[in-house]
Amino acid sequence: MDNPFPSDYISEKKKRDIPYINILLFIATLLSTLVAGAMQQGVNPLEEPELIWKGVPFSFTLLLILGTHEFGHYFLSRRHNIDVTLPYFIPAPSLIGTFGAVIKMKSPILDRRTLLDIGVAGPLAGMVVAVPVLVIGLTFSKVVPYAGESGIRLGSCILFTFLNWVIHGSLPENSSLILHPMAFSGWIGLLVTSLNLLPVGQLDGGHVAYSVFGARQNVIAKVIMVVLLVLGLVSWKGWLVWFILLLFLGFRHPPVVYDWMPLDRKRKIVGWITLIVFVITFMPAPF
Repeated sequence: MDNPFPSDYISEKKKRDIPYINILLFIATLLSTLVAGAMQQGVNPLEEPELIWKGVPFSFTLLLILGTHEFGHYFLSRRHNIDVTLPYFIPAPSLIGTFGAVIKMKSPILDRRTLLDIGVAGPLAGMVVAVPVLVIGLTFSKVVPYAGESGIRLGSCILFTFLNWVIHGSLPENSSLILHPMAFSGWIGLLVTSLNLLPVGQLDGGHVAYSVFGARQNVIAKVIMVVLLVLGLVSWKGWLVWFILLLFLGFRHPPVVYDWMPLDRKRKIVGWITLIVFVITFMPAPF
């Protein structure tokens, strides 16, 4: 049987199927995180380009955490027949070399079961990688005498404090923990997880809260917004940026098509576990 499609049509379709933008953004983010990781180790990439490899432990583990998070969303979206893009990594001239990664869903989510599955997939998948990376990184981290206000002081959360205590015990007075690059990327993984799990709007946490609580998510979001405003005034100014951003984007989650379909018991348990993950990774003052 003759092929109904001309060869030039097939060639053009293959070209369209190659995600050039996703690949180029990933390569750019790989380079930017490599540079960021090397600079954290005291390397000047312009003067010592041959030493950029020192950024590999940070870059590799950070991209692994972010990629696992986004592909968790991607594969669960595909499983539910949601039209979704591959992850777009975002390079940035920042301390960590990236603004993270995103995917774009091109079709609506029909019910709360699908919404929960997709919402929890990213954070839980990311945590499966972030926690071991953090544990390994903490074993390579060093406790040293406190040397004043040098470097960047990082905040903590319940999970980080617990894991650090398991590995290093109670830190002596007048001491500091110098994080290994892998520990720093694991710490970022916890921070990214908590930010995504804020139960507001169409963040992952907003999806989860709406799936579990329905329209009551609106009340929870209002409480969280007040908390962010207060924290922004008393602890970390970055929360004010998040407050304004979420206020602009909207803190109420839009209803799904078949809103009347309830969650089954297993999904409710997974939803509550995910909300607990938010609590134990939340950092009142990350920096």
